[in-house]
Amino acid sequence: MTSGWARTAMSHRICTGIPRRRLGKLIAELAEPWIAAQESQLCERRGRDRLRAAGAGPSHDLVFTDRVIVTLVVLRFQLPHAALALFYGVDRSTVTRAVHEVRPLLAARGFAVPGSPGLRLRTLSDVFAYAASQGVELRVDGTEVRVRRPRANKPGRRAFVSGKMKQNTKKATVISDEKGRTLWTGAFRPGRMHDQTALKTEGICGLLEQFPQVKAKADAGYRGLAKQFPDQVEAPPLKPKKDAPPEEVAAWEAACKKQSSERIPVEHANAEHKQWRPHQRWIGRREYYDQTHLAIAGLVSDRTALR
Repeated sequence: MTSGWARTAMSHRICTGIPRRRLGKLIAELAEPWIAAQESQLCERRGRDRLRAAGAGPSHDLVFTDRVIVTLVVLRFQLPHAALALFYGVDRSTVTRAVHEVRPLLAARGFAVPGSPGLRLRTLSDVFAYAASQGVELRVDGTEVRVRRPRANKPGRRAFVSGKMKQNTKKATVISDEKGRTLWTGAFRPGRMHDQTALKTEGICGLLEQFPQVKAKADAGYRGLAKQFPDQVEAPPLKPKKDAPPEEVAAWEAACKKQSSERIPVEHANAEHKQWRPHQRWIGRREYYDQTHLAIAGLVSDRTALR
């Protein structure tokens, strides 16, 4: 298969997860930071500025457009790099190098803001500032993905064992608006850590105090946060005692159902992320999962922001 045929086939929405129209805009957006990163790397390697004219020297076996497409296919299906190298007629290391160059650029893009194409959210404080200015009520939820088990006889091996899934996982926190549009994801922690603890270590308590007008809905895992900030964070009510009257039980069930219906958009946001293979089970190195998660979530937010 020639490089041209491979590009035509791989650039389809089924392979990349995004339409070709948006793919062209994404390539144009990433081209400048990629060139700057390459020039910086070469300058550091040489120890001085370049002496030859711009464009001189050996050309890339895989041009930048193909590098972006290859990275998107890897993010979409988690295909072996050797298989993609066979399609493009290059060495496996060329594809691996391309993925390691483009993936950080995708992860650093941040998350799209509905109605503001030029604005992107990158930190949790950005999300709270946006919610405070626009009057957006946040939805918070935790998600976890299976990862490789740490090697035996290594410290911290049990840190990734999830108490819920009983498997080695890594957790992340997802925040969306009332329409299920992803606004932020982060707070990556080993699977053994509780969802609420992971979010607290990210500094959400200070942000709730800084932005008292911001409100959020969460599940029962964040009940302690709701108790600490009762006017801002809403969690499901506590279950009545066994000897509670039927009227109280019925009222509790109705309140839980209402709160669940209002909180469900963040579950839909999680489901959209899970359509990408790495969010179902990550088979690569654990140190690359955070970057991969951010890259995929940023691409998904581009689509959901158009709702």
